[in-house]
Amino acid sequence: MSIRIRYLSSTIFNYMYLNKSAFRWITMGLLGFFGFISCNNTPKENVLFKKDLKDDSAKKAYLIKIGNAPKPTEQPFVADSNKLYVYLTFDDGPQPGSVTCFNICKAEGIKATFFMVALHQQRKRDGKQIVGMIRNGYPQFLLANHSYDHTMEHYQYFYQHPDMAFDNFVRAQDTLQVPKKFIRLPGNGGWVLQNQVRTSHLVSAVAHRLDSAGFTVIGWDLEWNFNHKNARPVQSPEKLAAQVDSAFSKHNEHIRKNIVILTHDRMFQHAEDSSSLVKFIQILKQNPKYVFETVDHYPGAKK
Repeated sequence: MSIRIRYLSSTIFNYMYLNKSAFRWITMGLLGFFGFISCNNTPKENVLFKKDLKDDSAKKAYLIKIGNAPKPTEQPFVADSNKLYVYLTFDDGPQPGSVTCFNICKAEGIKATFFMVALHQQRKRDGKQIVGMIRNGYPQFLLANHSYDHTMEHYQYFYQHPDMAFDNFVRAQDTLQVPKKFIRLPGNGGWVLQNQVRTSHLVSAVAHRLDSAGFTVIGWDLEWNFNHKNARPVQSPEKLAAQVDSAFSKHNEHIRKNIVILTHDRMFQHAEDSSSLVKFIQILKQNPKYVFETVDHYPGAKK
């Protein structure tokens, strides 16, 4: 019950954010609405989002606004068939470790993508500065969308309410001022590319909504795992580099000759762990076939 009430509160806030004309009605009905919810233990889809998004002119206009947001300077890109592309991605920022990851990648001269959470920007004193640094770092760095609140860690409830989840991503896109429409689903490795939606059943509904709205959703091929008690990396840089080599040689990529690596900013907040990131990058750079890229150059990414 506490999860439902918490998320319905977030839902109402998102609706007010996208539909300001409804503010007075929601304010007047708020107490009665929660009174009804607290007395009804039968799970129901949030009534605020039952209307088809395609028929909601306010949301359509808002999506057009996002689509017309200033985009970073486009760089001509032609994939080299003799190269193997590595997409190093960092999730959940801005967090402790975000600036360290940025500085390491910059010093090593490699490209990287940061999937960021809007609520983390708001809760961190220098959050807007960090997000702006990533946004303005294109083409070396790409800022991407990792939702507004990371589902508040209630993944199943979040994805079982796809309209609410969709609005959550739209709100994050605006709050973070993400210049391109690239998303990673919290806690899920689903993919949405041109002419391809490949996800689990749980996230299928929101994935198709994002697809219809022109978003690309990026999963991952390899994860640099971390200890959930102290956020420290599990694999050594040598071990992870060997996993990259193996995935390429055994063709275990989602798309041949392209590997997306998932990491998290907070894994590298301490010096002994940030040195592992440096070591991993330097190992891969020794292979002349490996090229680091941002996910907007992933095959099948929407333009």
